[in-house]
Amino acid sequence: MADSHSLSGWRDALSVYADRRQLVILLMGFSSGLPLLLGFSTLSYWMAKEGVTLTAIGGLLAVSTPYSLKFLWAPVIDHGRLPFLTERLGRRRGWMLAIQVLLAISIVLLGAGDPRGDIAWIAVMAFVMAFLSASQDIVIDAYRIDILQEREQGAGAAMTQAGYRFGLLASGAGAIALADFLDWFWIYTIMASLIGVGMIAVLIAPEPETPASGQERPARSMTSTLKATVVEPLSEFMSRSGAWWILIFVLFYKYGDAVAGAMANPFYHQIGFSGVEIASVTKLFGVIATLAGIAAGGVFVAKAGVLAALLAGGILQAITNLLFAWLAHTGADLTLLAVAVGADNFTGGLGSTAFVAYLSGLCHVSCTATQYALLTSLMAFGRTLLATGAGAMAEWLGWAGFFVATTALAVPGLLLLLWLKRYPLSVR
Repeated sequence: MADSHSLSGWRDALSVYADRRQLVILLMGFSSGLPLLLGFSTLSYWMAKEGVTLTAIGGLLAVSTPYSLKFLWAPVIDHGRLPFLTERLGRRRGWMLAIQVLLAISIVLLGAGDPRGDIAWIAVMAFVMAFLSASQDIVIDAYRIDILQEREQGAGAAMTQAGYRFGLLASGAGAIALADFLDWFWIYTIMASLIGVGMIAVLIAPEPETPASGQERPARSMTSTLKATVVEPLSEFMSRSGAWWILIFVLFYKYGDAVAGAMANPFYHQIGFSGVEIASVTKLFGVIATLAGIAAGGVFVAKAGVLAALLAGGILQAITNLLFAWLAHTGADLTLLAVAVGADNFTGGLGSTAFVAYLSGLCHVSCTATQYALLTSLMAFGRTLLATGAGAMAEWLGWAGFFVATTALAVPGLLLLLWLKRYPLSVR
C-alpha cells in the first residue's frame, strides 16, 4: 500500500510537466537564452578571429548593460498596451511577439557588421540586441508567473532553465562550431531564425487571464509606478544594518570569475584551439559540468548552510582560474582544456547556487521580485561594466599573468563574505 501511495505521489508530481503550458515555457526559455551569448562570448570569439584587439573586445562588454538595468523599463512592459497586438494576442503575448520580431532583425543586423571596418556598428547593434533580449526576459518571466498556479511554479522554473540552457548551447557551441565552415553573417542569420521557436510558443500559448474590467488595478502615473516598484523596495533594503557592505559583496563575489570569462573565447582561439574543439569542450562538456555543480551546490547549501557554501564556492572558483594559467603556459592541450573547463564550470555552478540562495534570503517577502531583480542587476554590473578592462589586462600581463590576476580579484569578495557573517542572512 505504501508503495502504491508513493507511486501515485510521483505520478502526481510529474503530471505537471504534461501540461501544454510547460511546453510553451520550455520554448520561451530557449528564446530567452539564445541572444545572450551572441552579444557576449560568441561575439568576442568572432572579433578575436577577425584580429580585433583584446582591449576593444573587453570594452565591448559595456553593451550588455541593459541586462543590468531592465528593472527600469519593466513597469512599461508590465502595464503598457500595444496597438493591434494587445487586442489580438493579449497583453503578454502581444509584447512578446513584437519584441521577438525586432530581436530577430537586430541579430541579423549585428551579423551584417564588420568588426575590422566598423566596430561602432557592431557596438550599436549589440546594444540594441541586448536591450531587446532583456525586454524579452521581462515579459517571459511575467508570463510564466501569470500563467501557472503556485504548485506549478517549480516545474515552470525547471522548464525555463532547461530551455535557457538549450538556447545557450545553440548560440554558443552551435555558432562557434559553424564558424569553421560559414561566414558570420549566415551564422547570425541562422541564430535569428531560431527566435522563431519563441514565436511559435507565442502562437500556441494561452494568454493569462486578466482581471475583469471592474477589478483592474487603478491607473498610476509613471512617477508613482517607479516609486512603488523601484524606490520603495530599494529604500527598505538600504534601511537594514550592513546594507552597503552587502551590496559591495554582491558586486564583487563573482568578479574574478567574470573577468576571466570575458576573455575565455579569445584566449582559446589565440592559443590554437579550433571552433569545433572550443564548442565541444567548453560548451557541451561545460554545460554538463555546470549542471553537476548546481546539483552539488544545492546539497552543500542544505547540509552546510548558505555562507559555508558561498565560502567554499568562492575559494574553488578562484583556484580553478589557475588551471587556465597552466593551460596558457602549456599551449593547446585538449585534455588540459577539458580539465580546466570541467573544474571551472563545476565550481561556478556550485558557487552560483549558493549565491542565488543568498540573494533570495535577502529579499523581503513584501517585495521579493523587485529586490531580487535589483540585486541581480547589480551582480550583472560585475559581469559587464566592471569587466570591460579585461582585454587591456590580458594584453598587459599576458595570458598566464591574466588568469593569475583574476584569481587575486576574487580575494576582496571572499574577505567581504567573512565580514558579512556578523549580519543576519534572512529578513523573512
